[in-house]
Amino acid sequence: MYTETTKSLMNVAQGSEAADLVITGGRIFNVFTGELLDGFTVAVKHGKIAYVGCDPETGIGDQTKIIYADGKTLIPGLIDGHTHIAWMFTAENFLQHAMRSGTTTIITEIFEPYPVCGNPGVLELLASLKDQPIKIFTVAPAMVSISRRTRGIYPKNLRQLLSRSDVLGIGESYWQGILQEPDVYLPEYQAALAVRKTIEGHSAGASEKKLNAYTAAGVSSCHEPIRADEALDRLRLGLHVMVREGSVRRELKEISKIKDAGVDLRRLTLVSDGLSPSGIIENGYMEYIVQKAIDYGFKPEDAIRMATLNIAEHFSLDGQVGAIAPGRYADILIIPDLKTIAPEMVISNGKIIARNGKQLVEPRPHAFSLKARKSVTLPKKLAPSDFLIKTESQNSCQAVRIIEMITDLVTREEKIELPVTNGCIDADVKNNILKISAIDRAITPGDMFTGFIKGFGLKSGAFALSATWDAADIIVVGTNEADMATAVNRIHELQGGAVVADKGKITEELPFPIFGVISDQPIEKLAARTKAIQQALSDSGVPHPDPLLSIATLTSAAIPFFKICEEGYVRFKDGATMGVFAD
Repeated sequence: MYTETTKSLMNVAQGSEAADLVITGGRIFNVFTGELLDGFTVAVKHGKIAYVGCDPETGIGDQTKIIYADGKTLIPGLIDGHTHIAWMFTAENFLQHAMRSGTTTIITEIFEPYPVCGNPGVLELLASLKDQPIKIFTVAPAMVSISRRTRGIYPKNLRQLLSRSDVLGIGESYWQGILQEPDVYLPEYQAALAVRKTIEGHSAGASEKKLNAYTAAGVSSCHEPIRADEALDRLRLGLHVMVREGSVRRELKEISKIKDAGVDLRRLTLVSDGLSPSGIIENGYMEYIVQKAIDYGFKPEDAIRMATLNIAEHFSLDGQVGAIAPGRYADILIIPDLKTIAPEMVISNGKIIARNGKQLVEPRPHAFSLKARKSVTLPKKLAPSDFLIKTESQNSCQAVRIIEMITDLVTREEKIELPVTNGCIDADVKNNILKISAIDRAITPGDMFTGFIKGFGLKSGAFALSATWDAADIIVVGTNEADMATAVNRIHELQGGAVVADKGKITEELPFPIFGVISDQPIEKLAARTKAIQQALSDSGVPHPDPLLSIATLTSAAIPFFKICEEGYVRFKDGATMGVFAD
């Protein structure tokens, strides 16, 4: 196939064979030289670019489709170099919105199924991403987890994934876990480096020395800087810095100050790091992020490179995507001008997939297996008594550890005293101290740990979620044990989801029937149900903008400093797992 396809490309370039598609009369932005080239023609054959030059007749035959660009600007299709499609979305539903706006390549994490369905789950997720109208690449799960049960990926599984062309490396690996347990994770890194694949980083909060140690392990990128100086520190160490402007974090405005430092920006890239359903509906996708970079003062040439060539070079994909040049896939956007990232036409693999914001092709659906839809395996219906925290202390109060929410995502360890009633320690709702439980739903189903959390704000009822990060746990936060049991039992019935319960009734719910993490509803319905849950929790006192994200991250080492899993609390400083009672 390579030989025959390449011979056709060479023939088209020399004018001896007709192209499938020719775009003529446009201005081409050359990402290699930074030039804007007037009156150039692009000829496409078999989905790839054969010719980019000044001859408007090259490649035109009787059956050639001709697009007259009329002086408008051609740029490469946009690339999202770091996202999480599988947190809430199927590929089919996500692409309904992503494709129309100019994103033609996506690199996504795929760790979500691994804790609950193992490598078969990951392989099924990969199958759902294949053969779509745009290209979707992935990075293998490193499984840097706070839970010992989901820590690390089996070497055999990793080797199988790294052997695939659609898996570009190892996904984000939290620095604390790597430095604390190098013998667990360095063999994974060695396996990736041996086949010349990347190791994606996650260095939030790392000091200078720890950042150097982390980089020395072979990490090649980081998407965690929140300020321009942090981005510069990482660029100086040779890391590719991914600037986030999605629904989880928005750092582009602050990091845009780096443009005034006079440094080379070729290792700076733009990514989403994940989008909420309402985020992609209201704002769009990578075209929105690139436009914001321009609006914040980046040169348009630099902003476009940050979502095309720069990220393609990081993943060694620059021979395939990221540029309008011979041999690359014909992923091309036609925009009004270099400063206006509003694609009037989106071409992917040489086919027009969207025009003026209207999608012209449909993404491929995938029928997920029964196993993927049966990932919540609790051994029994939970009772309120399962959430009691009993103590043998004869004192009127007991010293306990709690998770204190400093922000909607960042937490810390706190020690307080709570009253003892009939041998049990209850939530203190008046002082914003609730109960929180992590319940294993897949590995040792039913194993659970219950502690306390301060700052979530719930005044009544409970909220439970199965779509937690880096774990096989359901997390439930509640003011009372009865509603906590009601919410978790409903998640079991739904086989995954987000559930709000109050006074023994389900008040809002959103099913996640695929791996307990993914909804199969269209994004519009998903956005509406998500907003309904957010509103219900807000009405009950929760101040956080995205309560689903706040709860989902409580099982993950992605965001500091004090978290929870089915084994207990986990402190990032030393990796210690601890119980509820304080010394």
